Amino acid sequence: MSQSLQTVPYVDLKKYAGKWYEIAAFPQWFQKGCYCSTAEYTLTDKGFVIVENNCNKNSINGKQSNIKGKAFVEENSGNAKLKVQFFWPFKAKYWIIDLADDYSYAVIGHPKRKYLWILSRTPTMDDAIYQQIISRIKEKGFDISKIKMTKQQLKKA
Repeated sequence: MSQSLQTVPYVDLKKYAGKWYEIAAFPQWFQKGCYCSTAEYTLTDKGFVIVENNCNKNSINGKQSNIKGKAFVEENSGNAKLKVQFFWPFKAKYWIIDLADDYSYAVIGHPKRKYLWILSRTPTMDDAIYQQIISRIKEKGFDISKIKMTKQQLKKA
């Protein structure tokens, strides 16, 4: 894929902060056996963002597993390009490539298109919105056949 990956023009980190549910993703070794995956972003006054990823291991009701890291905003990226660090000294590119106007969903990608996460503020996403996101991801050059839906625990009404 020769075209460079475009991010959204600007991210308001105050609006982006908070809890997100993983709707779908490219499976990654470090998320093996994860169900009900969530990510929480907390702004600090030190110029970085605390990232806490949680999931239940091996089943929806499995033991909770979590990892904390830091995200650093790349200068002049409109806050859309971050570098996330869970293990020093390694930093991974975390680019926000799609974002709802109301911050109800976000899509995170990697410039080499090896990582992809579709996140939502709720554990489920309207299928029409999901299909529109998938269509835009495909236009950006991602292999949509690699996307796997994430099982989320749905609260009984």
